[in-house]
Amino acid sequence: MRAPKGAKTRQTTELRTRVVYLFGAGATHAELANTCEDRMSDAGFFEKNSLLLASVSKRVCKAAKRNRDFTLRIRSLLSSTGLSNIELFISLLEDNHVPSTSDVVRKLKAGLKNDILGRLRHRQGRFYLHKALFEFHRTNREEDLTGVISLNYDGLIDEAYELIMGKSPNYCFSKDPSKDDSIPILKLHGGFDLKYREKKLPILAPGVNKNYLELPYSFVWGRALELLLDCDVLRIVGCSLSQNDLGIVDLLFKAHIKRDNYPVLQIIDFDPEDNRIREHFGFFPKVQRALEIEGNLISDVTIRDPSKGSNPFKIWLKAKIERVMQAADIKKTTYVKKLLQ
Repeated sequence: MRAPKGAKTRQTTELRTRVVYLFGAGATHAELANTCEDRMSDAGFFEKNSLLLASVSKRVCKAAKRNRDFTLRIRSLLSSTGLSNIELFISLLEDNHVPSTSDVVRKLKAGLKNDILGRLRHRQGRFYLHKALFEFHRTNREEDLTGVISLNYDGLIDEAYELIMGKSPNYCFSKDPSKDDSIPILKLHGGFDLKYREKKLPILAPGVNKNYLELPYSFVWGRALELLLDCDVLRIVGCSLSQNDLGIVDLLFKAHIKRDNYPVLQIIDFDPEDNRIREHFGFFPKVQRALEIEGNLISDVTIRDPSKGSNPFKIWLKAKIERVMQAADIKKTTYVKKLLQ
């Protein structure tokens, strides 16, 4: 029987490396850092525009205090030094049923959306790293991109996929997404403008006791586990797997204990001399630091030092493209060529 048009045969698939991406806030911040490269060393600019969780949290908390969004009881809990983890704070408020939680949480989530989208809106048209990534995979003969897992609420990955691949993202909001041949784009905590059954889908702050049993998150998390069970390589871009990410760490662990052949976890992030990521996640046997990926793929040692203004996502993507893509394929691109300039 002839395989359907565009489908990969079992033999073809087995010859290729099956790749999944996990994107954290650092991937979105990488777009900002790339566009505003000459200003990222300015501490004032960084504080006002950074899309990393600590910076966003501090700005949203300050705005909430200024707008008197907190009750006196909740306000009394807050340190005078500020709050650098608003997602965890939201989760703790929800899990412990603090009085007036629903109203405060609603305002904090609205603050998150306004803060992040406000910094993306007038720059987003100039972003191209995610777009270059999809252009790369559209011609990559060595790898199969089997899915993308995102911890971000913004729509950068969604829009890049739709533009380059010419298809709407498959968010896997149903039990049987098999009829959709789009690559799964799994937003584990939802997105600012996503809808489910014609209604706005509320974002889900990661937390210590979340079980993600409610629809459609149960479908999304279940599909994410399937991707992790089948992939050969998981590329973790701009995600520190911190205390906020216990849910995804648990998901990774579930995938590991169900597998005999473990996936390679490539950490695409800053790689300082004293990087102890392999020790920190010593229960994942195939962790590769950035400078260890694919036999020292990355030669740019500025990736060791965040103070040098380097951009790990950009550094890795450029090195990967230069190693793998053919000149004829590069000529047909828009955003890969821009990256290589």
